[in-house]
This record gives sequence, C-alpha cells and structure tokens, in this order.
Amino acid sequence: MKSLLLIRHAKSSWDDVSLSDFDRPLNERGKNDAPVMAHRLLDKKINIDAFISSPAKRAKKTASIFAKEFKKDKEKIILKTELYGASGDVFYDVISKTKDKFKSIALFSHNPGLTDFANQLTDVQIDNIPTAGIFAVKADCKKWEDFKESKKEFWFFDHPKTDL
Repeated sequence: MKSLLLIRHAKSSWDDVSLSDFDRPLNERGKNDAPVMAHRLLDKKINIDAFISSPAKRAKKTASIFAKEFKKDKEKIILKTELYGASGDVFYDVISKTKDKFKSIALFSHNPGLTDFANQLTDVQIDNIPTAGIFAVKADCKKWEDFKESKKEFWFFDHPKTDL
C-alpha cells in the first residue's frame, strides 16, 4: 500500500507585480497556513517519506515549511520542474518514477492541474484544492510505477478553512 498526498502551495503574494508567476513568494497567510497544515498531518500520525515539489518559489517554500515541521532535511526535497503547470499525465509520470522505498509521498504543486489530477484518482470529486490544501489517497500497489493502474481509495481532504 502506498500513500499519496497532493498539496497545493500555500497562499502566494501578489505585492510585486513585476515578479514572474514562477518567482512569487508566499504571503503572510501562506507562511501561517503551511505549518498549521503540516501539524494537522502530524496530529493524524501521518508520515511523509519523500517531499517532491515544483521548483516555483511558493511551492518550494511550502514544501520547505512542511519538511521543517516533519523534522526532515529540506535539502532532501526533490524538485521536479515538470510539476510547475503540470497536467494529469505529468503527475502520473513523476509518481511512477518515484523510488519504491518511499511508502508515502507528498507532491507540492499548483492549480488547476492539481485539482484536475485529484479528480482523476477516485470517485470523490472536488471543485478546488485551496491554497495549502491536501487531497490524499491510498493506492493498492507495492511499486510507484504501478500507481496509475492500481486501485485507489480516497483517504481525506483538508484545507486551512476546514473546521476541525
């Protein structure tokens, strides 16, 4: 059994309109929401073996905050250029190339691709993965290369505005 957490980057800043989309940083809300969401996972006793992120500044920073809260070395975050603006096939490709030693992985990426991909995985359909939101599934496979064809089960969906 493998576990996949799809995590949308936390809220980004639009203060500097001269920055490219790729280079936008997190705003204050994003910097606050990311550790809160990481702690919700820790409270549920969820482990993350690998942090895989888009290299865009806001996604990489979100992954860094999660890694710090999980007491993992942020230098071990795996950056995948293709996760910036990714579509479903790209997510499947990144997942299939993940090392099998990782039982649970977190992918940090962007909308609309992240929500579109989440809606391909199970019968649970959502309108939007909000910033810092997490959509999680479990897959009945031993190897990540088998993830696409494996039976997947919705695990949970959480985001900063969810009442606990």
